[in-house]
Amino acid sequence: MPTDPVCGMYVDEGTHLTAIVRGRRYYFCSETCLETFTAPEKELARLKRLTALSLGVGIPLFVVALGMGLGWFWSNLMEPMNVVFFVLATPVQFVAGWRFYRGFWDAIRSRSANMDVLIAIGTSAAWGYSAIVTFLPYVGVRGVDPATYYDTAAVIIGLILLGKYFEEIAKGKASDAIRKLMDLAPRTAHVLRDGREEEVAVELVQLEDLVIIRPGERVPVDGTIVEGFSAIDESMITGESIPVDKKIADTAIGATVNKTGFLKIRATRVGADTTLSQIIKLVEEAQIARAPIQKLADRVSSVFVPAVVAIATFTFFAWYIRLGQSVAHSLLFFIAVLIIACPCALGIATPAAIMVGTGKGAENGLLIKGGEYLEKAHKLTTVVFDKTGTLTKGKPSVTDVVAFGSTSEADVLRLAASAEKGSEHPLGEAIVRAAAARGFPTEDPVDFEAIPGRGIRARIGGRPLLLGNRKLMADAGVSIAGAESVLQRLEAEGKTAMILAVDAATVGVVAVADTLKDHSVEAVRALKAMGIEVIMMTGDNRRTAEAIARQAGVDRVIAEVLPDQKEEKIKELQGAGKVVSMVGDGINDAPALAQSDVGIALGSGTDVAMEAGGIVLIKDDLRDVVASIQLSRRTVQKIRQNLFWAFFYNAALIPLAAGVLAGIGIVLNPIIAGAAMGFSSVSVVMNSMTLRRFTPKF
Repeated sequence: MPTDPVCGMYVDEGTHLTAIVRGRRYYFCSETCLETFTAPEKELARLKRLTALSLGVGIPLFVVALGMGLGWFWSNLMEPMNVVFFVLATPVQFVAGWRFYRGFWDAIRSRSANMDVLIAIGTSAAWGYSAIVTFLPYVGVRGVDPATYYDTAAVIIGLILLGKYFEEIAKGKASDAIRKLMDLAPRTAHVLRDGREEEVAVELVQLEDLVIIRPGERVPVDGTIVEGFSAIDESMITGESIPVDKKIADTAIGATVNKTGFLKIRATRVGADTTLSQIIKLVEEAQIARAPIQKLADRVSSVFVPAVVAIATFTFFAWYIRLGQSVAHSLLFFIAVLIIACPCALGIATPAAIMVGTGKGAENGLLIKGGEYLEKAHKLTTVVFDKTGTLTKGKPSVTDVVAFGSTSEADVLRLAASAEKGSEHPLGEAIVRAAAARGFPTEDPVDFEAIPGRGIRARIGGRPLLLGNRKLMADAGVSIAGAESVLQRLEAEGKTAMILAVDAATVGVVAVADTLKDHSVEAVRALKAMGIEVIMMTGDNRRTAEAIARQAGVDRVIAEVLPDQKEEKIKELQGAGKVVSMVGDGINDAPALAQSDVGIALGSGTDVAMEAGGIVLIKDDLRDVVASIQLSRRTVQKIRQNLFWAFFYNAALIPLAAGVLAGIGIVLNPIIAGAAMGFSSVSVVMNSMTLRRFTPKF
């Protein structure tokens, strides 16, 4: 069931208001929420006007009513002054307060309960009682206490609207991350069409269009550089302040700034598919998603409002019947209970923190797909890193070529490169690059077959060839006894050794080594300092994997894991009671990313991996894994503080509002109750806003 992006209430798709904003449909519980979302500036101005009306009428009414009640002035003009009060207060009740009646009706229609129910009932009781008292003398009824509470209703409405006004300002600041991202998007692009350069709206750029970007201009869409070289400032997307050198065949990300050179790119992602659009979409979805902890607040709120109405009604009759107080006196306690108990602070305790947390994450290059992941990340006990392309750079190079028998090292490398020709696997690409660098000619493979987790099979020059690990050779019945000592030596050095067999005989070994990413050691050390177990999982043999793990500072290794076994390994860890995050970048990591409690995908990885991850790291920096967990912990801390304050506030002040301490002279006036309720909501939002000061610590 969808939720209202403003108030967070669950809404029925079939019976509620909808609006399409930036290509996405949203559902709203009321017209007030719809207007707040679709036109926030207009709604903020309206709130300001209505607050001014309410307090501009309510405060003078309060001063005059207080003076008359104390006998300071006009005490003999109570009846005619009540008519004046009625004329002044009625527009406040039904113009400024109309949003509460509309919310009350929407709550009844959707069979739910919200704070508007309590405000509408409470202020209507004050205004309705006062209206009856005002006109009784004019229909011949005398002897009724002429005191009225128009000022109470007006000031309560004004204070609540004032609280909402400050709340919307704070929430607007919390949404600055999205606005800043949207402001990054260029409005136009210079496109080459029919040999001529045209300036067109960025929405009209099509796939495969050639786009020209001059120094100082923003890149309008994602594309591949086909001409020129430059340094591009990607800080607005990745958070990395140093411009990145770009050349032909490199990727240029939309909304980044071309700093130094002339570039021509071929558009590869346009419109809603650009990196910037996807980031905005992810942040928007995250900010309206319900965190699991919010479900508890929802359940409490669903029974809280009816319970408060029942408590307020009981309070009224207790004072009126049991304690023999007047209707007017009993009504004050009734109103105070309704107003003080408004659960607005409870309702925004979680969404406010989630909104600020996900926005701050986006500013730091952490795309958190929803409150669920932001909350879960604080519980993590174990982080599992994929090796190739995650802990390591994923760009290995050939370090050793060993030949056996009459085969030369040059033939071993040439045959291996021929078999891997056209391969997209990092190890295969490294072998092909090494052969090309040495000027060795290669042949096209025939009957090529990639065997996941083992290696490849092909025919070169009509001869059957195998290139892979021990498992591949064992499956084919190829003896590797003569190569075992070489394999162990290379693996102990942290290198991936691939055995080459031709005509079912071992003829050589090609060793490839990858290097750790710049910040891998720092990230692992920081995670361990946070009390998190770090594991490396790889398809490599154990010796190679353990050598890489020692370099990175990882204590535990799960090696020789086939791609389809990674998900099972994550399940085993979860079965042992661990809360697991999988960090990966490849297609073969996607099932494990989806299975883990919080999948963290590298933005430099495949689209499949990024789709499976609950958190996407825009920068290729593993320290951001640490940052995302730290942000989660800080956000959950704020949520707990907010919920504690909201629950404590209601638990402490409802008895006070009901008059439990009236015997010792402590009574909570409805006006003070309204101010306290507004203060509670604003304090929750302001506490959440402190997340904007979050800075990762490594």
